Amino acid sequence: MKSRIAELRKSQKLSQGDLAEAVGVTRQTITSLENEKYVASLVLAYKIAKFFNLQIEDVFDFSEVEEI
Repeated sequence: MKSRIAELRKSQKLSQGDLAEAVGVTRQTITSLENEKYVASLVLAYKIAKFFNLQIEDVFDFSEVEEI
C-alpha cells in the first residue's frame, strides 16, 4: 500500500528510527512501510497519522483497495 510516510517524515527531518520510536515499532517496520513491503495494521496506521496530526486517509492511499 502506498503511503506518504517517507515524505512526511523527511519534511520534519526525522529518521526512520525517530518515527519508529515515536509510534512503538522497529525501524525495519518503518522501512518496510515506506518501501510498500508491509501493510500497517489499523492501530499502527492510526498511530502514524496521529503522530503527524493527520487523518489516516491523508497518510495512506486506499485507492487500490478493493471495495466489498
